[in-house]
Amino acid sequence: MTQPETKIALVTGASRGLGFALAEALAPTHHIVAVARTTGALEELDDRIKARGGSATLAPMDITVPEAMATLCRGIHDRWGKLDLWLHAAIHAAPLSPAQFIDAKDWEKSAAVNATATALLISYVAPLLGEAGQAVFFDDPRAGEKFFGAYGATKAAQIALAKSWAAETRRTGPRVQVLEPRPMPTATRARFFPGEDRAALTRPAEEADRLLAQI
Repeated sequence: MTQPETKIALVTGASRGLGFALAEALAPTHHIVAVARTTGALEELDDRIKARGGSATLAPMDITVPEAMATLCRGIHDRWGKLDLWLHAAIHAAPLSPAQFIDAKDWEKSAAVNATATALLISYVAPLLGEAGQAVFFDDPRAGEKFFGAYGATKAAQIALAKSWAAETRRTGPRVQVLEPRPMPTATRARFFPGEDRAALTRPAEEADRLLAQI
């Protein structure tokens, strides 16, 4: 009997929060290429994936380094020849600040991670997805809210890129989706809302299951 072809999922921002939960949830059906800067967190993810009978390729890389992302995507091409799914959960959450006091370094890093790296990755990943693959982005609409200038503006830029790509590929593929997660008790949200009742928020594992059902 012919074995089913292995499905390959790239998860950027896989070391914690939603990205971690999405990678773990996909483990029974996909080989996971997990990208994040934190090696220890990726190793923990690898253990969780193996516990679910899955397998992973760990890529401790910085998505803002073009050479690293080029090497990653070339490696995916050489090993598998394609990607079935890309989940982009990587994000930089700059400290909240009035617009007039945004730190230049915080702005530069927000733009580099949230917008520039996304544009670069789209150009690298699109050929791997081809016509049949899927790409998924996760919105957090904070643009225009007070103190969210750096995060809100650069996250909005990321989603604008994703929506343009979705419109451009609607007839040809790949399928591009923008989903909006429910509030979760992640490290990113804790930086924004430190006094919030985290018990009232949706666990990342539950939210990962809900979001993946829409793909």
